[in-house]
Amino acid sequence: MSFTAAAAVVPVLLPLLVAPLMLLLGQRSRAALLIITVIGIGWALLILNGQVLELGPQRYAVGGWGAPLGIDLYADGLAMLMLWLTWGVGSLVSGYALVYFAHGEAKAERFWPIWLLLWMSLNALFLAADIFNLYVTLELLTLAAVPLAALTGETEALRASMRYLLFALLGSFCYMLGVALLYGGFGTLDIMQLGWLVTPGPLAWVALALITLGLLIKAAIFPFHVWLPPAHANAPTPVSALLSALVVKGALYLLVRIWFQVFPNAGTLVAGQLLGLLGAMAILYGSWQALRQVRLKLLVAYSTVAQLGYFLLVFPLANATGWGGAILQLLSHGFAKAALFLAAGNVLHALGHDRIAQLHGVGMQLPITVFTFALAGIGIMSMPPSGGFLAKWLLLRAALESGQWWWAIVLLCGGLLAATYVFRVLGYALLAPAEQQLPKVVKPALTLELIPLLLALISVAIGFVGMPYLTLLDIGSPFSGQQP
Repeated sequence: MSFTAAAAVVPVLLPLLVAPLMLLLGQRSRAALLIITVIGIGWALLILNGQVLELGPQRYAVGGWGAPLGIDLYADGLAMLMLWLTWGVGSLVSGYALVYFAHGEAKAERFWPIWLLLWMSLNALFLAADIFNLYVTLELLTLAAVPLAALTGETEALRASMRYLLFALLGSFCYMLGVALLYGGFGTLDIMQLGWLVTPGPLAWVALALITLGLLIKAAIFPFHVWLPPAHANAPTPVSALLSALVVKGALYLLVRIWFQVFPNAGTLVAGQLLGLLGAMAILYGSWQALRQVRLKLLVAYSTVAQLGYFLLVFPLANATGWGGAILQLLSHGFAKAALFLAAGNVLHALGHDRIAQLHGVGMQLPITVFTFALAGIGIMSMPPSGGFLAKWLLLRAALESGQWWWAIVLLCGGLLAATYVFRVLGYALLAPAEQQLPKVVKPALTLELIPLLLALISVAIGFVGMPYLTLLDIGSPFSGQQP
């Protein structure tokens, strides 16, 4: 097996092999196994990234069987960026979880194997090269995410997880119907081959509509968002961060793959505008709901509903500038949202509650955590020099250059609303209580405060180093002229 082939397989196989060991070997071996996983996947991604930069998009036929019969793994610039996002956020949140679940209770025993299976599913999804295996990996992702969301065993968490599962199954049904139509009409499931064969017509349009509907449901895009806030807000803190920063990105990744590579000629201008409208509604509705929440974790969860809406603006703004802005939005949001959820979890642990109106003075008691929340909030608000600012600036440029000024208004309104709910939290946290008595807190371990801070710093650093990464995004991009 060549270095490239091994590098493509390791991110999928290594978490799958380590997952049962986490369950069998117990708490003492957990840190060592996690370090092996992080280093092994990082090594593989470095090799694969070098190959993509040097030679362009890479394809590996598993077992020597190529498309249309076999399973192919495919890596281009977009896939690499998503793999690096998963590795970065996943590694840091795993370090947080080592301390968070340090007491060895039953939910800790269940967390590690399920999380590694989820990591495997994400890596396999980003590397899959045909629409059926994309479906399989998406289902594996759901089957891992739902039990993680229910990990606390509390009534609200179980109810939210069941709602999550029902919506996910509905999304899967719609997606699979679209896949069946494509296979029946064109005789292949390979993304590259479908891109050559699919032509505009009723079959292509119905298949595209079904697949798009299924993925919008799985990504919790307005108005299919109702499962996300309770599922994310009632999960354990590390799980909330993983679900919001990574899991919902899987369906969005598939959406862009399928629209721009399977249906490059079948998508219509009206359909693109409709998706943009859904994105705009998600931005405004999610931000408004975040502003109205009384619990901190619910505020952060509704913020996710809003932030996901920005990604849909890539469809009406389908050019190189809009494409780059949308992908940078995914990257920046991933790190910032993980930081926000971990910071909110620290507040919940310290105070025993996360009611926003009762956060008076917590900034004096937990200065690192509140600073982390503010730093991550800079990206959510799209303030310079954060990655969120760079992403929104590229989207704003794309809107103005294409003459679609109404999307620019949505971007500005979304930023203002985000600033309002972030500053609302900071206002309570930094305002001393009227009775001049600081709240009693149980201070979290320093590691639990430093890891979210590092995630927030990375989300800001993307604003400084994000533009060079767009050269990686150009490899295999439908707007770069470099197609596999």
